Amino acid sequence: AVAVIMTGMGDDGAKGMAELKQVGAATIGQDEATCVVFGMPKEAIELGAVDRVVPLGRIAQEILQLAA
Repeated sequence: AVAVIMTGMGDDGAKGMAELKQVGAATIGQDEATCVVFGMPKEAIELGAVDRVVPLGRIAQEILQLAA
């Protein structure tokens, strides 16, 4: 499984991503430079729930690499 967290506010998505990572999902977070609102990805990164932090334009490539 692959989980992606992108621009947004709050921490509910970050908590969900942490749970997914705990059960073995590969996790990707959108980087601050390409986020409109960095709140949600920042929370996930701070929780240690993100394996890779990448710009929006590279997220699809990362998913494809993980699926290969």
